[in-house]
Amino acid sequence: MNCCLNPSCQQPLNPKGTKFCQSCGAKIEPLLRNRYRVVRPIGQGGFGKTYLAVDEDRLQTSCVIKQFSPQAQGTKSLEKAIALFNQEAVRLHQLGEHPQIPTLLAYFEHDKRLYLVQQFIEGKNLFQELQGQGAFGEDKIREILLDILPILKFIHSRQVIHRDITPTNIIRRSIDGKLVLIDFGIAKQMTESETPQPGTRIGTEGYAPLEQLRNGQVYPASDIYSLGATCIFLMTQTKPDNLYNPLDGRWIWREHLLKKGRVVSDRLSQVLDKMLQDLVSQRYQSADEVLKDLNSPTSQASVSPGISKQPAKVTPPPISKQPTSRPIAPNYSTSRPPLSQPPISKRFTAATPASGLSAVSKSSSKYWRCVKTLVGHSSWVMCVAMGPFKQLVASGSLDDTIKIWNLQTGELRQTLTGHSKGVNALAIDPDGKIIVSCSDDDRVKIWDIQTGKQLHTLTEHNRDVTSIAISPDGQTLISGSEDRTVKVWKLQTGAPVRTLLGPAGMIQSLAIAPNTPIVATGGLDNQIKLWNYATGEFLRTLNGHLNSVHSVAFTPDAKTLVSASKDKTIKLWNVAKGQIIRTLADHSGAVNSVIVTPDGQYIISGSSDKTIKIWNLTTGELLDTIEEHTNPVNSLAISFDGLIMASGSWDNTIKIWQRVG
Repeated sequence: MNCCLNPSCQQPLNPKGTKFCQSCGAKIEPLLRNRYRVVRPIGQGGFGKTYLAVDEDRLQTSCVIKQFSPQAQGTKSLEKAIALFNQEAVRLHQLGEHPQIPTLLAYFEHDKRLYLVQQFIEGKNLFQELQGQGAFGEDKIREILLDILPILKFIHSRQVIHRDITPTNIIRRSIDGKLVLIDFGIAKQMTESETPQPGTRIGTEGYAPLEQLRNGQVYPASDIYSLGATCIFLMTQTKPDNLYNPLDGRWIWREHLLKKGRVVSDRLSQVLDKMLQDLVSQRYQSADEVLKDLNSPTSQASVSPGISKQPAKVTPPPISKQPTSRPIAPNYSTSRPPLSQPPISKRFTAATPASGLSAVSKSSSKYWRCVKTLVGHSSWVMCVAMGPFKQLVASGSLDDTIKIWNLQTGELRQTLTGHSKGVNALAIDPDGKIIVSCSDDDRVKIWDIQTGKQLHTLTEHNRDVTSIAISPDGQTLISGSEDRTVKVWKLQTGAPVRTLLGPAGMIQSLAIAPNTPIVATGGLDNQIKLWNYATGEFLRTLNGHLNSVHSVAFTPDAKTLVSASKDKTIKLWNVAKGQIIRTLADHSGAVNSVIVTPDGQYIISGSSDKTIKIWNLTTGELLDTIEEHTNPVNSLAISFDGLIMASGSWDNTIKIWQRVG
């Protein structure tokens, strides 16, 4: 069968080979984004439809595709819907490393609609289990708590509140029986501010606590409340709203069970009662607290089932009203975090600023001052590169374009189009005449930077090309790809020289050493490889990171390599010995990029925690933290004299920084 993707189509399934929907007449594409074969609709909500699909590039693995086609009316409502859809992708990207949270596989725009592709979890949700098996007993409720509370601990430690924990959003995975928490569509970062629209309620009635429904404030205790409400529903088969006595201000779920001849132990009852307290201060404040009481020989969660106690003296602070923000790759080291970001359709972004310069924000940094913010991309900025004479800066985005900006004025000089998918990395040659780009379309393109003319298109990679670098003499181009190869090219002609052979995982980043023919590559296998690109010899593997390596950079003397990882650390390596010199760990999110200043004194890092950090390279001391971007930062580039820096972010902007200290 072929599935029509027109969101208003009433009968989307069509016979195989159908080119136009027999129901609505819309054109049917066999493969979405030349990769995903949509099988059938499996759900529908306020933001659009959800489809079961098959990923033809991953051995026909099943996946879930969410299509953004909101029912929201009015500009503000539409903007809010877009923001929530974007946030779901961001949350899944940040949290998908947990084995009980679906992994985000892709996020893209197609035919003026947004799509989110995530891991398919085969199994039944708890509501379906309830319908098939009847009310849950105490042992099964304890099992649910012991399985879900560690997931809440994980997401809360990353400053995320789910806000919609219900029986339908917890799936028991068929393959291992583990519970999986799904649907982060309205999840919220604790540092994000939000002003609820009149008449708008975020969350599901009966499961969301009062503080969430009334004014949108949420805490870890809010998710704990929702999990408690889920448990009493599964035990009683009755909506939580019908298990609360508003006259007495207390829950009556135990009385409800007694009428059916069922009794729950005091320990579990006390735990659930404390999870369900009206006042935030009287609930458990963390998942760890619940687990401690649940596992204790005698529960300490002594809460009267009747009238609630007086409020505690200290009320947990509400979510900050101020959003935070932040950076990745240097001039000759370009890379990307391993996940596509959301191209926001121009159809949906009337509020997107016109290309050019926005108001200059004030930075509290002792070392760098933001002097310009460049706006114009309609999606996340994945990479930036700076010309050698401080005349221009280039940016690449998941809107499939490359933009060339006047560095002094912030004016957009030209937009280069030619890639059919997002641009992952950029590099500019030492003469400032050539710019090279690579993309998810498996292509490397070489451009004349003045005219914007495509000089060469390199097509030997057969998967996403994630990273590129140009040698200091301007003669050699090196590219790395998810096809697990590193290829060496002649820059001027685009002619292939060799493929570096050795034990390589999927490549995510690379950097060329100054004054020596060594290239370092970082990959999804958590390792760093060193090669002699002049001879093709594989030199050594550097092991130490616990997750994928997002960025690598050499010091000016080529004696030290700096690496950044999804494991939230930066490591310094002795290149000759292959040994770790030290580990820097202050970021609270994946470190997406590192650069070394040309004088060799400082490391600058950018992270998914939205910060740029300045480090003393010799001592490892953290000198400064910059908070300017409003979303994770993907890319950094620095001028040859070390006085100007550029950063690109998921907030669709490029910021230009001037050295002040």
